[in-house]
Amino acid sequence: MVTFSPEWEETAHRQQQILTRAQLLGAGFDDMFLYRQTRRGVWQRVLPATYGLFSGVLTDEQRRISAALYAGAEAQLTGLAALAWYGFRDSPRTDAVHLIVPHHARRKSSGHAVIARALTLDAKARKTNLYPVCSPARAVVDAARDLRQLRPVRALVAEAVQRGFTDLAALDEEIRRARRSRTALIRKAFAEVTAGTRSAPEAELRDCLSDSPLLPEVLWNPRLVTAEGRSLPTPDAYVGEAAVALEVDSQEYHFRPEDWARTLDRHNELSRLGILILHFTPAQIRREPARVRRTVEDAYASRRGLAATVGVRAEPRPQSGSGR
Repeated sequence: MVTFSPEWEETAHRQQQILTRAQLLGAGFDDMFLYRQTRRGVWQRVLPATYGLFSGVLTDEQRRISAALYAGAEAQLTGLAALAWYGFRDSPRTDAVHLIVPHHARRKSSGHAVIARALTLDAKARKTNLYPVCSPARAVVDAARDLRQLRPVRALVAEAVQRGFTDLAALDEEIRRARRSRTALIRKAFAEVTAGTRSAPEAELRDCLSDSPLLPEVLWNPRLVTAEGRSLPTPDAYVGEAAVALEVDSQEYHFRPEDWARTLDRHNELSRLGILILHFTPAQIRREPARVRRTVEDAYASRRGLAATVGVRAEPRPQSGSGR
């Protein structure tokens, strides 16, 4: 039975039973004892000179703690690991823990600790009891630079803005800081959100319709106003010349099951004014983009010029804090 002094017991508890070699030596143990404990499977070496005082699989937090202890006091948690810490729902899951360290540091990646040297650390990083966490804007940009597909990048940017983790100005600042280094995907996703899309499926629908030679400008999440000045529910997209509203029906992105009645109310309020509402699922947009585009084009062609009859005015919704 290994016993610690009250001071070291508190340290082990605070660090969720993850201690460095230096801490264990400071607690009075020697290297031979550490070797025997790990050889017997009582403890485990989770990273170089970093030990878990238990056997079994590490939790997400224990991975973050061990990676931060290994990387050093100046390291900052970033990327997908930081987004998981913030509670992003649409962030891809990974066991890797990404951290940035000062450019002069010589610590290298090992195991689940993925370390990158940075010319500048995040001045807006949030302090926790065990490690600093990069700001959501920095973490989103760093995560996007390591992703290879547009869809998850779109999801990260949309969630960051929609759920209030950050704003467009902060994202713009971080994208500019990163310059052109692996930022093509985040730049595209940022432009889509600036244009008004609020989710990855909406961005995919925007891509789908942008190829159409027939459709006029499509407004995304516009403000609809009646002739009397009364505000109406906001559709995901709106073709003003034909009074056609587009909705992406995705429970994951737009509503919980109990919000279904509210969705129907929005639909009915627009319909009774003569607005045609077309509904598409993310799966339809992804798998049948040509069919979706043709449906919208046909609706536009059959209703072109009805905007004056409907009497609804559409205004682009201003994007506050875009920094552009």
